[in-house]
Amino acid sequence: AAVSVLGRKVPEWDLLLIALGPLMWLALWLMLTRTRFGLWVRAATQDRDMLAALGVNPQTVFTAVFALGCGLAGLAGALQLPREPANLGLDLLTIGDAFVVVVVGGMGSLSGAFLASLLIGVIQTFAVAIDYSILQLLTDLGVKLADSAKQNTMLQLSVSQAAPVLPYLLLVLILIFRPRGLLGKRDV
Repeated sequence: AAVSVLGRKVPEWDLLLIALGPLMWLALWLMLTRTRFGLWVRAATQDRDMLAALGVNPQTVFTAVFALGCGLAGLAGALQLPREPANLGLDLLTIGDAFVVVVVGGMGSLSGAFLASLLIGVIQTFAVAIDYSILQLLTDLGVKLADSAKQNTMLQLSVSQAAPVLPYLLLVLILIFRPRGLLGKRDV
């Protein structure tokens, strides 16, 4: 079933996913910043020996974090399955997207990863919607081009054709201008 949003039909499942993303981020953020378990996780990543001296087994904490990550990955897969059928190449697509999101957002920054995923999603959505090439842009700006330049395939490449590469281009730009990511913290 679909719901009409701003004159367009949007599947109810997509609306559910749009709502669940920020809710899951908020729940994870609250758990990591407002609970004893979150305190243990942060302590275990900074000083395992001190956490063990306080009577908490760091291996148990790491195992729990691993189990939580597996559960979240399973939930993400289950939520995505109605939108896209499972196939043998799905893992590679997911790993590539996750890598770009984590690096662009900043290693260890949950909020950065959330911001990066939104930014990459918006960039790809607009890129797919825009069917405009560099050649068209130059022509519209009144730039006179030689016939050989008009035949250049790179100039004829539309933004929508380049959409799959744009997240990696953003990744390169982030690594050049802000190597620690959008919200990554500087090591001291």
